[in-house]
Amino acid sequence: MLEKIVREKVEKVVDPETGLTFGQMQMITEVREQKRGVVKIDFVPSSPFCPIAFKLAFDVKKAAEKVKGVKKALIYCHEHNMEEQINRMVNKP
Repeated sequence: MLEKIVREKVEKVVDPETGLTFGQMQMITEVREQKRGVVKIDFVPSSPFCPIAFKLAFDVKKAAEKVKGVKKALIYCHEHNMEEQINRMVNKP
């Protein structure tokens, strides 16, 4: 249930470059509750060189953490040339 609510929330995040939502662009590939209140969200930016992928990752994190019941959101960017740096930065403790 929490996974579904989180997915609905993060799919409403808008990509400022296109004006479309993550849901419309099918950028959210998975939302999984790893343990109670901790959700893991995988997304793929619109291009491997998307200049705002860092911002998008933080936007997804903020949207997910606003959902009641979410204590922590772990965001993982995939198929981007800086995905390792993005993932490290957005998931810093």
